Amino acid sequence: MFLFQNDWKVLPMSAVIAGLVAFAVGGNIFKTMEGTLMGTFALSCVCIWNGFFNSIQSICRERAIVKREHRSGLHISSYILAHMIYQAVLCLLQVVIMILVSTRMGVKMPDKSLVTSFPLVDIGISLFLITYCADMLALLISSFAKTTTAAMTIMPFMLIVQLLFSGAFFNLPEQAMPFTKLTATKWGLTALCAQGDYNSLPMVSLWNNAVKMKNYEVGGEKPLQDALVEIEKKNKREEILLKCAEQNQNPNYAFDVNVVYTCWGWIIGWTLFYILVAVIILERIDKDRR
Repeated sequence: MFLFQNDWKVLPMSAVIAGLVAFAVGGNIFKTMEGTLMGTFALSCVCIWNGFFNSIQSICRERAIVKREHRSGLHISSYILAHMIYQAVLCLLQVVIMILVSTRMGVKMPDKSLVTSFPLVDIGISLFLITYCADMLALLISSFAKTTTAAMTIMPFMLIVQLLFSGAFFNLPEQAMPFTKLTATKWGLTALCAQGDYNSLPMVSLWNNAVKMKNYEVGGEKPLQDALVEIEKKNKREEILLKCAEQNQNPNYAFDVNVVYTCWGWIIGWTLFYILVAVIILERIDKDRR
């Protein structure tokens, strides 16, 4: 599959996508609140994208073979397990490539860890779990899709659901918030923000907007410009940024190992659920008239 089904192409594609994300939003990730939220959302999107493309056609393209082999005694659980192992290797390689490309392009990774002794390993585990969860969801879609075309048609819809219901980047109505728990992006983004110590980072939006309006005049004077100059003169800029951040801290992103474990637990739970449903669907493949 890796060679003859051209699965190897997902690896350079991962490098390209990671490079684009690092170039676009990598400058402030794990440096400011806004940059961290945007950057972790982008990294989660890359993981979801990689996972979906890994296995969206894996089963439906060999459905006739599976059906014939199942009638000859193939255990579906063994078949799915083989895919799980193979896809886990692909996902691991993609995560390693993502981290290497991101760090080479100057993305600052957290310097504190919560679970292991190495911050990069903590981040890598979160990225792997997001990618693998998306991979198993795509495997589930591939298990019931009639054709590869149908699977590829379903994939963009599922991708939009994962991105829209990330629970942090978009302002969702209160009644829509429970749906965020159904997505890997919500738990992955939360884990990454917690690992990046989101609540201790400065918030720069207010300062940047004030700088843009520094020439605004009130009664012939420029009060914002005068205030900014005075703040800079007294070296109070960083203090102001941290005070702004204090007003916007999110307890969901607390630098706490329990937050990370909870997020990982949800992602693993959904991953196992997708695998179980895929097995149940394929156990009925003999009744498939397609």
